[in-house]
Amino acid sequence: MEVKSLKLYTSQLKEQTEFYSEVIGVEIVHKSEASVTFNIGNSHLIFQFAQKSTPYHFAINIPADKTNEALHWLQSKVMILTDDDGNKIQDFSKWNAKAMYFYDKDHNIVELIARKNLSNHAQQTFSAASLLEISEIGVPSNHIETQYNFLNELCAIKIFDGNFDHFCAIGDDHGLFICINKEYKNWFPTGDKAYASDFEICFKEKEIMYNLAYKNMRLQTM
Repeated sequence: MEVKSLKLYTSQLKEQTEFYSEVIGVEIVHKSEASVTFNIGNSHLIFQFAQKSTPYHFAINIPADKTNEALHWLQSKVMILTDDDGNKIQDFSKWNAKAMYFYDKDHNIVELIARKNLSNHAQQTFSAASLLEISEIGVPSNHIETQYNFLNELCAIKIFDGNFDHFCAIGDDHGLFICINKEYKNWFPTGDKAYASDFEICFKEKEIMYNLAYKNMRLQTM
């Protein structure tokens, strides 16, 4: 699954624009009074103004061999979110991946993740240009199986990890819907409350493009 664009809502459009362009250093490809679009490798990250918004969790793939270099780069810009043991790099051995987390201006939990299964090594020094693609979006709801059934019937994507109880990652290393039951699980590594925040996503699966919205705790076609 390749995420082409992800639209999130923000009540702090100016602050988010400055954070991603000036602090993180990603390129603005479109800007208006109501929205801003950033280039994240093969994906576009869109922030749309809304009077009220609640935090999200999303992830960005980085080169598989750049974990330590990415941490050095990132912690010069933001505070790294740690787990209960104070670790800045999280080792997800089951996924053959390592990750680090930070907050943006909306308190979204943003993850940079290096997935060794992708073998996407890079020679260049780590920079904002090393952000390869959006690879995860959190989907908190009260019923994980409903989200899975919709996605599987729509485009036959499979469970990557987990089950329908508390946590279920659906998709592949390039793109995952991180479905959790928000009544039983909060976001790692901070334990922040998971909100069923509306979003829109455009992704490609098996050469077919799909446009979905998440509203009222249900994924749906647009």
